[in-house]
Amino acid sequence: MSGHTVMPAHAPARSFSRAARELGLKRSEFDLAVNLGRIRTVPDEGGGGRRVACAEIDRLLRSPGFPETLADSVQAVGTTEGAQIVGVPPARFTRLAKVGLVVPVKFYLNRYRAVVWLYLAEELRQFAQDGDNAFLLSGRTPDWIRGQLAAGQDLRPRNWRGRHLGFLLRQAEGPWQQAGALAAFLDPAQVAKIVSDPYERSHLNRFRPAPPAHGVPGSPAAHLVEKITTADDPDEIGWLRSDLARALEEARTHHPAPRPAKATPSEADPAVVTPAPTSVERVTTPDERWNARGGLLGWLRRRGA
Repeated sequence: MSGHTVMPAHAPARSFSRAARELGLKRSEFDLAVNLGRIRTVPDEGGGGRRVACAEIDRLLRSPGFPETLADSVQAVGTTEGAQIVGVPPARFTRLAKVGLVVPVKFYLNRYRAVVWLYLAEELRQFAQDGDNAFLLSGRTPDWIRGQLAAGQDLRPRNWRGRHLGFLLRQAEGPWQQAGALAAFLDPAQVAKIVSDPYERSHLNRFRPAPPAHGVPGSPAAHLVEKITTADDPDEIGWLRSDLARALEEARTHHPAPRPAKATPSEADPAVVTPAPTSVERVTTPDERWNARGGLLGWLRRRGA
């Protein structure tokens, strides 16, 4: 793209929606580009999430091959198109994905609530061009792949979780955000075992990203998404818990979770009564203080009335 107008350096940062329009991307493509690190973002000075600096948009507009290069780098394809890129039948492509040889970058549920996995076309082209993978693309499927498939292995959900966790950690701005990203892939019961303190758990939940939105909360679609986004393999759960524990240690050191202010003894327990003042330190009432300072009653007493 040439002949575009260079934005002044002092121009305000763009919202994601506006940045997507200026870069000629669909919002889903833009979000994927951010996740992949193709587009750098900055914190919103007003506390409203993240934005894109005008200098970053200008950098992308000036990049060689724009807009085709950027669009191609975030092109996500399903099984049928992915199989065409790799040069294999769809069934064989699915087998490659189930054993983790190609990794999905995102997913969605179709109208039949079936999971549709999407893959980066750029990665599939690289996979197909790698000569070491030639034996996977033609001829008899290797026995080790056949054995794993016969045992019911499907690594697509786990590989997506690992990849999406990488996206979240890349965008985390501190240890609490890192801990929240790790907790997002654990069942709440697993998180409670590591974060037993309710104040810490409440603070952690503020930084726990929500799962991809699919359907009304509590609906069958939402339950299916929750199943995909929650670790279920013992090894995966183990390292997530271990990483979460380490992240929490760092978070506690960096900035402890807020707690309610400590109450004074009388505020904490209404039954606690402040001891009465001794005769030496008798506390006067407002009327007595007024009279002592020359109130009407004190004046009359001094006059002998």
